[in-house]
Amino acid sequence: MAKESIKARELKRKKLVDQYAAKRAKLKAEGDYVGLSRLPRNSNPTRLHNRCKITGRPKGYLRQFGVSRITFREMASAGLIPGVKKASW
Repeated sequence: MAKESIKARELKRKKLVDQYAAKRAKLKAEGDYVGLSRLPRNSNPTRLHNRCKITGRPKGYLRQFGVSRITFREMASAGLIPGVKKASW
C-alpha cells in the first residue's frame, strides 16, 4: 500500500497536466521553448507515473484494467472483473 502523500502527489501532477495541456500544445506548436520552460515542471506529462487505482502500487501496472498485477489477481479470483476467469487446462 502506497503512502497517502505519494498518491496525493500523483493526483496533483495529473491535475496540473490537464490544466496546462492546451497551453503546452500551443507553445510547442509555435516552437516557443522559453515559454515551455516557464511552465511548472509537474505540468509535463512525462512526470506522470501509472499507479494502481486501489493500492497505489507503482510497479506491475496493467493498463487495460488500471490496477497492479497483485490486485488484478485478487479481483479476478473473487470474480470482480467481468469476462475474466482463471485458466485451467
